[in-house]
Amino acid sequence: MYQNRLGDKFEGPLSGKTQFDEGMPVDVKTVAEMFKEERYATGMYGKWHLGYQEPFLPSNQGFDDFIGLGAGDGDHHSHIDRWGREDWKYNNRPSMEKGYSVDLITKHSKNFIKENREKPFFLYMAHLAIHFPWPGPNDTPHRVKGTTYDDDKWRIIPDRKNVQPHIKAMIESVDNSVGEIIQTLKSLELDDNTLVIFTSDNGGYIHYNHLFETISNNGPLRGQKAEVYEGAHRVPFIAWWPDKIDKGIETDETAITMDLYPTFQTLVNAPRNDQKVVNRIPLNTHIFEGKALPDRTLFWKMDDEIAMREGHWKFVKIGSQPAELYNLKDDIGEIPNMLDSHPKITANLWSEYISWNKEMKTSAKKWEH
Repeated sequence: MYQNRLGDKFEGPLSGKTQFDEGMPVDVKTVAEMFKEERYATGMYGKWHLGYQEPFLPSNQGFDDFIGLGAGDGDHHSHIDRWGREDWKYNNRPSMEKGYSVDLITKHSKNFIKENREKPFFLYMAHLAIHFPWPGPNDTPHRVKGTTYDDDKWRIIPDRKNVQPHIKAMIESVDNSVGEIIQTLKSLELDDNTLVIFTSDNGGYIHYNHLFETISNNGPLRGQKAEVYEGAHRVPFIAWWPDKIDKGIETDETAITMDLYPTFQTLVNAPRNDQKVVNRIPLNTHIFEGKALPDRTLFWKMDDEIAMREGHWKFVKIGSQPAELYNLKDDIGEIPNMLDSHPKITANLWSEYISWNKEMKTSAKKWEH
């Protein structure tokens, strides 16, 4: 669901410095809990980032098995978080492990598939790569226990003006990981009965506060991670299921990550008694039958930065700056501001935002303690 429903503090990452004792409320129903109700084995390996310690860990949110990190930006080699703490867990307890994060997440995910090959299972692989401190598999560890790295992304990068060689190595590592998972499914003859979805949580950084440059490449898209332009929140989405999804089909339909929950509910015939709670839709008829998705308005909000998407129209408002309106059908780069030439569209979108934001604040009261 929209993270805004849980309150303003969930519009950004929970700080391991000031919010170490906080996390996503345990009575929020997760997709893993939905799968458990349908008698699926559930496993998660990698980055949680919704709470750092008990009771806010995956084992209390529907996952039978969890190995990984609570923070969102651990050292890929030493598994030390930004504040110098060891952060690699097995279920609810610390369990440090040697190895590169991508390799460890892949190893445990493959083991989970093998151990549960005779039963229905839901596997959530949450790779930490390509998050800073940006070490590839052959780079050296950066962090050591007991040292704070709050303002130190990776001081040993030899060329801060060109981080791409390290990013490239990380992407190739993730690519190999996906290949290993697919090969595991094939070798166990599970590929014809398993839906695999590959997606991401945000677009890439082009620079980081201009201290590190040439990190990712968002092509013609404007903006980067932590912004509300397309370069920040337009992400890859690939669905793979032999004989059920046509190969090579591309779509320009607008979907959002929270659509996965009702998609999975529909797939396993789970009860859908919560469909009116959030603005999410199942993607099943689109993915499997190629049918168009229904029209709706989607929202993004981080503090005083907001964006809305309705059809090909994109509305942006950043703090006290003038509002912006773009036609993504003709201008995916969000350059000419069309606000003045379409006042009615602008007024309608702003009215929808006011209603949506009011609903989010009302919902948040339930979770604020």
